[in-house]
Amino acid sequence: MGLNLEQKKAVVAEVGAEIMKAQAIVVAEYRGLEVGNMTALRREARKAGVYLRVLKNTLARRAVEGTPFSGLSEHLTGPLIYGISPDPVAAAKVLNEFAKSNEKFVIRAGAMPNAVISAKEVKALAAMPSREELLAKLLGTMQAPIAQFVRTVNEVPSRFVRTLAAVRDQKETQGAAA
Repeated sequence: MGLNLEQKKAVVAEVGAEIMKAQAIVVAEYRGLEVGNMTALRREARKAGVYLRVLKNTLARRAVEGTPFSGLSEHLTGPLIYGISPDPVAAAKVLNEFAKSNEKFVIRAGAMPNAVISAKEVKALAAMPSREELLAKLLGTMQAPIAQFVRTVNEVPSRFVRTLAAVRDQKETQGAAA
């Protein structure tokens, strides 16, 4: 059963709100995919914070119209699922991983603000580390000199204590031998 005009406007508004927060949109064809596989994909997308939606292409065109993703309109043909994410890498990662294990799931295109990217470029984007991974690497890099400084500063009193302990042990050995 089709949607009435009010329902269509609500869907376009909902998707439009997600697009406003998005840094990336990935579009994939899901023809012939089983329901169980789609459920697994939705679960993975939810974990990664990716908004995943099957839409009529005309509604999707209306949702991207007038946004930095409007160039994606020419790639919207066939039965498509849309992965929309505020993290530029998350949608590409989730859909690319799913496509590796499901040959019927084919990534068609993607978009970042003011740039349409091909399926090959989506795969390259999926190979990049996520924002969280990059932040963790940056934090590790920033902490390394500080940790080394703390170890160096801590080494002076430690060495002093070990020296005192060695002198004490030596005196005890000399006192026992005498």
